[in-house]
Amino acid sequence: MTFRRDVELDPGQVRDVRGRRVRGGGIALGGGLGTIIIIALMLLSGGNLGDILGGGLGAAPAQEGPVSSELATECQTGADANERQDCRIVGTVNSLHAYWSDAFAASGNQYAQPGTTLFTDAVDTACGAASSAVGPFYCPVDQTIYIDLGFFDDLEARFGAEGGPFAEEYVLAHEYGHHVQNLLGLLEAGRDAGAEGGAVRTELQADCFAGVWGANAVQTGFLEPITQEQVNQALNAASVIGDDRIQEQTQGQVNPETWTHGSSEQRQQWFSTGLEAGSADACDTFDADI
Repeated sequence: MTFRRDVELDPGQVRDVRGRRVRGGGIALGGGLGTIIIIALMLLSGGNLGDILGGGLGAAPAQEGPVSSELATECQTGADANERQDCRIVGTVNSLHAYWSDAFAASGNQYAQPGTTLFTDAVDTACGAASSAVGPFYCPVDQTIYIDLGFFDDLEARFGAEGGPFAEEYVLAHEYGHHVQNLLGLLEAGRDAGAEGGAVRTELQADCFAGVWGANAVQTGFLEPITQEQVNQALNAASVIGDDRIQEQTQGQVNPETWTHGSSEQRQQWFSTGLEAGSADACDTFDADI
């Protein structure tokens, strides 16, 4: 989506630790093509990194030294968000915060904004240490979304995504959706794998929540009306990270019994459901026929 050029951004809603080293060099995973299976397991999952990475749950995330950032000076307006990827993340976070805080207030639920951290290569979190090979993720322990912007290059190079601004915003909105689930007590609703298992239903609901934000993003005051081309960017991103497509690429076969995120068709369907309905009421993937 395109940002209104004159809208003011709030870079204070995003923490930038790019270039900082994880304390003690505690990188849980290395980079390279061998990590693609880990990406398949964790991509957009919002799951507990400690289960896979062996991190110390409940431990405070520790970054070496003070955090410095160019975001405050470089990301001031919507025009900056249209030009710079990191500023686009800032603007998207601003819009997501505006929408979900209003939605929670309207429904009488208590809202708390999640943290959003940009990192490079590796990061310490309350869910454990992680490398960028994990992909974007949400840690429910510290209620923070973590993202290495290099992931979007991988999404195109490794998975064949078309890319585009709204594809990136969809990814971030999906992770924000996991935070919404966490606040509503839905994040732990299911972890069992399988095409109709709880893990898949959790992920599809986050896709649906991403679509709901997309339907209401203009009303937050940060973005211009969405175009069909931009919708197609998000649908393409949802398609290339479906379990069936990733399994076919990495294993040469598809096994629905091990799915954790849903098929390409399911992910596109539920993002579209949220986008068309514009209401989280349409996102009850736990009782719906998925």
